[in-house]
Amino acid sequence: MGTLYFGGTMYSMEDNLSTVEAVYSEKGTIIDVGKEVDLRNAYNITNDHNLNGSVMYPGFVDSHLHIIGHGEKLLHLDLSTMESAEAVLQALKAKVNDLEPEEWLIADGWNENQWLDPRIITKEELDEISPNHPIILTRICRHAVIVNSTALELAGITSETTDPQGGKIVRNRMGESTGYLLDQAQELIKSVMPPISEKRLKQTVDVAIQDLLRLGLVGGHSEDLSYYGGFERTLKAYQEILPAKYKFRAHLLVHHLVFDDMLNNGYRYGSGGIYTSLGAMKIFSDGALGGRTAWLSEPYHDDNPNEGIPIHKRQDIELLLQKARKHKHPIAVHAIGDRAVEEVVACIRKYPLNNGLKDRIIHAQIMNDTLLKDLSDIPVVLDIQPSFVASDFPWVKERLGEHRTSKSYAWKTYLNKGIACAGGSDAPIEDVNPLLGIQAAVTRRSNIDGEVYGEQERLSVYEAISLYTKGSAYVIDHAHDRGLIKPGFVADFTILEEDLFQVDPDKFHQVDVKTTVVNGEIMYQKDIN
Repeated sequence: MGTLYFGGTMYSMEDNLSTVEAVYSEKGTIIDVGKEVDLRNAYNITNDHNLNGSVMYPGFVDSHLHIIGHGEKLLHLDLSTMESAEAVLQALKAKVNDLEPEEWLIADGWNENQWLDPRIITKEELDEISPNHPIILTRICRHAVIVNSTALELAGITSETTDPQGGKIVRNRMGESTGYLLDQAQELIKSVMPPISEKRLKQTVDVAIQDLLRLGLVGGHSEDLSYYGGFERTLKAYQEILPAKYKFRAHLLVHHLVFDDMLNNGYRYGSGGIYTSLGAMKIFSDGALGGRTAWLSEPYHDDNPNEGIPIHKRQDIELLLQKARKHKHPIAVHAIGDRAVEEVVACIRKYPLNNGLKDRIIHAQIMNDTLLKDLSDIPVVLDIQPSFVASDFPWVKERLGEHRTSKSYAWKTYLNKGIACAGGSDAPIEDVNPLLGIQAAVTRRSNIDGEVYGEQERLSVYEAISLYTKGSAYVIDHAHDRGLIKPGFVADFTILEEDLFQVDPDKFHQVDVKTTVVNGEIMYQKDIN
């Protein structure tokens, strides 16, 4: 008693262009694949799913995003498409009229690198909008914020406040904060913000999951559990939505600050249920390129002698890694700059994981020849975000200089050297649509000037899709039952109206999702009316 899928093209993703004619599943598992007539004769089919010419893939999974952050983007004032500081300020002026007295004005996603005049908004400009409402604008990379004087006062930030480890309070010539706070300095503000209510938190998870399913995603690896009121409260919000309301495979990384909370609640790696499974210990080793806080081995080309900000240096990472290893736990380390990656690699070499689970380095954008060899020699997965190519070029060349740019965002080189990779969006920093990520991996075309950057690093369509199917399964040790259309694998499918192997890659983003299937159940169906 199961479902037969037939009537379209079905890519198994076992190898390039491998297809099957029909798929039979029961209770969320693929039982058999083959010819439609043979499957009809062999099994008791109770549900026909005719693709009507559409195209089915193993379910797409985003290997690195912030699910609740994506929900916040949908619910907050979104600045990511605005093309100037003036447009941002006008949007804030309109928004402040909707707020209750003393309510925080929260907006996300500004990116000065996309503006004709790439400047940083000042606290004085925000003060003019409202001296009564605390205002916080989060940069698209989430490694910087701009706040007004009211927020600074609430946080107790004065000219005497010292920079925290891993952060920077940007100051004017008088030594006063400009309202621009980098990396860990953001926490000074966030610590005084009112906590999100349980109702709002649950609503945010709900809105995010619904949107991810709409975009063809059957799962995502997220890092949220250290925020929004802490580990138990945030996990509970997920578990009240999944799978009670939706089926979606959320794999939740555990920030090192709440690792003890996980242990004290009796959880370990992989605990939490198949729809809210707990993952690797999350650590930040540096910042981001946009705010020049990614940790480089040489100074920034456009900001000498700045080499970025190490959020955790080697001795700190070693201590955290030892703690993880004590519980046979993998780590997932945010490392963008090559110096940050070097520190992580050294630590993994010193404290290898011997139980088959996978460590991951998230982003790994800036690379050098020595690092490439080191990464080829250790069992680590690189969590890459292809969309960064589309959004970071050409301005990243100003940050790095030509000699480093040519060796960075080197997705094809990673694969050619046998370095395992998984693909994600880092949403809400980038658009969460997996088709945009696949498109960027194949075309490497900038969204800013339309040029192709690093043509030699372009992936094939098969390689790009594999990042979001086999790659995302491999990094969480589910290569045996996820990421392929094959007997014994989960019945998770992304069904598109067009064939990505036949469509112009520059038009992938125009392809519509027809159906999203998780564990054999339709979680999204395009409205045909």
